Amino acid sequence: MKTTTLLTLAVALSGSVFMAACSDKTATTSTTGTSSPQATDIKMVDLVKTDVKVGDGAEATAGKMVSVHYTGWLYDEAAADKHGKKFDSSRDRGQPFQFPLAGGQVIKGWDEGVHGMKIGGQRTLIIPPEMGYGARGAGGVIPPNATLVFDVELLGVQ
Repeated sequence: MKTTTLLTLAVALSGSVFMAACSDKTATTSTTGTSSPQATDIKMVDLVKTDVKVGDGAEATAGKMVSVHYTGWLYDEAAADKHGKKFDSSRDRGQPFQFPLAGGQVIKGWDEGVHGMKIGGQRTLIIPPEMGYGARGAGGVIPPNATLVFDVELLGVQ
């Protein structure tokens, strides 16, 4: 009787694990404090914004020209900070990047992720493919359907 009960329990448990693994639901945790974002997922679907440092200057709002320094990495689930291979950095070039916020000139994850920052603020963005470069990827350095991580510092708002 004990063997049959254990066998039934093992089959039920393995079936539950299999069904959970096949699910396309995603669990994400968005944080705005100083703790690291947590993501347990099969596929990232939500923008995750983590304020590393809250600024105290003018706020970035739609229609304003913003100036930022940024570094971008491919998302790496295994890395403690989720930073995988670096693919671009304005800091490496020594030249801030400027764009009109919500003007459609950058990926959606940037427009939504930079919105609300204040000058002097630093924020980490984890951007799902649908808010990044999607199925097309970019420039041979960002593969199709890549989740991206950006560290962004807001330098100016005009």
